[in-house]
Amino acid sequence: MEEFQQWLFSLIGAIICFICLVNCIWFLKYFFPHVWGPVPQSFFQSMGEWAVITGAGDGIGKAYSFELAKRGLNIVLISRTLEKLKKVASEIEQATRRTVKIIQADFTKNDIYDDIETSLRGLEIGILVNNVGMLHNPHPCYFLDGSKKDEDLINCNMISVAKMTQIILKQMVSRQKGLILNIASAVGTFPCPLYTFYSASKAFAYTFSKALQVEYKAKGIIIQVVTPYGVSTPMSMNTKPNLIIKSAKDFARESLDYVRLSDETHGCLAHEILALFLYFVPLWVFHTDRVQETIQRMIPEYQKKMQKSI
Repeated sequence: MEEFQQWLFSLIGAIICFICLVNCIWFLKYFFPHVWGPVPQSFFQSMGEWAVITGAGDGIGKAYSFELAKRGLNIVLISRTLEKLKKVASEIEQATRRTVKIIQADFTKNDIYDDIETSLRGLEIGILVNNVGMLHNPHPCYFLDGSKKDEDLINCNMISVAKMTQIILKQMVSRQKGLILNIASAVGTFPCPLYTFYSASKAFAYTFSKALQVEYKAKGIIIQVVTPYGVSTPMSMNTKPNLIIKSAKDFARESLDYVRLSDETHGCLAHEILALFLYFVPLWVFHTDRVQETIQRMIPEYQKKMQKSI
């Protein structure tokens, strides 16, 4: 009996060591993206002439728009606020000399996609960044205490991903090439109490992307889900960047180095390291009532302090 127990413990230990070794080898890719999977500027241009970015008025969407324009693509900006779109378009055109087209659309509505498809007709679209998204409530809270924007969140965070992909994927398949980046969130990779609805909506983007990549990889299409932890954007109340929280500009630039490494990425080295650490922390640690109450108390105060320090 003792010999069996020793053999069993040795086997479990060997399996754990093997898993850790595989993860470490895989993780090295994020330290040396230019060695493991270099992505030249010509790669982005080879996808097609245009890149389409949703939620492009500010934050991560705006940052991706600039970065892809710098890599030689013309840009289609889609967002709700026309004034923001015009401002971003002007900035991109002046900085990069690329052509920019704007489409005003409110992704909380479901009757916008025919107009979007008409506006995109005739464009050779090589890259789609499904970035638009919203929070159910700006602060962590219990599900029933949140604002009554359930349908808006479903439309914005879930329906938009499916509809925009459906519109653009068709022409990518016909050309046998294309890149789709679906910007989700790390909280979509595990159950996240106090952000329950938002977490679930990002889980949809996560599983949708990974399944879709299996379907269309053989057709030359790259579909990657990006799951950042913390990025300084208006949705995060412009929390001051630090070792973990990245600026939108830095995050977008770094994540584009990883587009050929995997069907999913946290988008930057700092978030990959954080994810590796959290991998060994059991979920129940974060799911106790005391921890949830502490988080609910602390985050709004933390955000207020960060806002004052900017």
